[in-house]
Amino acid sequence: MISFKMFRMFRVFGHKKVWVLDGGLPQWRASRFNVENASPDDAVLKSNAANKAVERVYNGEQTNIITFQTEFQPNLFWTLEKVAHNVTAKTYQQIDARAKGRFDGVAPEPRKGVRSGHIPGSICVPFPEMFDGAPNLLSADELRQKFQQAGISLDQPIVVTCGSSVTACTLALGLYRIRKHDVPVYDGSWTEWEAQSDSDYPKVTAPAC
Repeated sequence: MISFKMFRMFRVFGHKKVWVLDGGLPQWRASRFNVENASPDDAVLKSNAANKAVERVYNGEQTNIITFQTEFQPNLFWTLEKVAHNVTAKTYQQIDARAKGRFDGVAPEPRKGVRSGHIPGSICVPFPEMFDGAPNLLSADELRQKFQQAGISLDQPIVVTCGSSVTACTLALGLYRIRKHDVPVYDGSWTEWEAQSDSDYPKVTAPAC
């Protein structure tokens, strides 16, 4: 049971048996299940082994400790160049998970020196809209309705983005719930796009029509 970002990263590296606890730790506590403050002994041992393996690799040494065999899924990981091509080709619908004010360019970005606005052709679906008041992830029917009301065609391919590829993973999970299992995340997201030359990577900073 992991976070939305970790769910996405495990999938990018080929791990298929991954789950997210709906409602997270608050829901776990509300259900009166046990919680612990200390790691079990086996978790500590695994952590120590992983740290040693990473240190050996970093130092250029061989290690025979293998905890997970990765299989990179490039179709789930979009780069700046892929998004730039899509802005012209318009093959994928681009959904931005940030708040509407940031998307429209009328509210500031949290990162110093980054202007607000959005990538041309994007549609804003703020990530909190994926949840109810609990908060738990909305049902599949409710999620479909949210995306369709925003003007998203669920029969067409979709790529998701945000400020730095974190909250975009929430949209990806919502889409996964309605059986859109092949939705890529633009890893650099708005922070990377905004830093590029305006002439090569256009931005929309006025309120969207």
